[in-house]
Parts: sequence; C-alpha cells; structure tokens
Amino acid sequence: MCLGIPGQITEITNREHKLAMVNIGGVKRQINIACIVDEQHPPEKCIGDWVLVHVGFAMNRINEQEAAETLQLLQEIAQSYT
Repeated sequence: MCLGIPGQITEITNREHKLAMVNIGGVKRQINIACIVDEQHPPEKCIGDWVLVHVGFAMNRINEQEAAETLQLLQEIAQSYT
C-alpha cells in the first residue's frame, strides 16, 4: 500500500524538468509533476492544482474538497497516536 499526501502546487520551479513547489500542510517542498502534465494541461496551468504527492511525485490531481477530507483524516490518525 502506498500513501499519497494532498498538496497544492504554488509555483513552477523548473518547466524543462517538470518541477514545482507544493504546499503540504504549510510545508513547502519541490516535487516532480511529470505524471500530471500533458499538452492540454502544461506546467503553467498546474499552479493552484491540488495533487496527491507520493515520494516526491504528483501522482494525480484531486479536487479541493477531496484534499481537505484527506488532510482531516490524516490529522485524526496522527492525533490518535499522541
């Protein structure tokens, strides 16, 4: 089983290498967006998109509500361990 964490793309850092900055719960990190870009959705159109991030790659786009629900569930899981 793998875990994708929701994050929002805030900027494109390297268009040629398909790299972007993503905000995951207030933490910003660089990710690869090669799996979610194509001719109809080039890198510059990804800014603001919510994506599932797994091992530094945006695996697919999700809507904002799905992202919020997933983040809430992850917070509840984390709180159950404290």
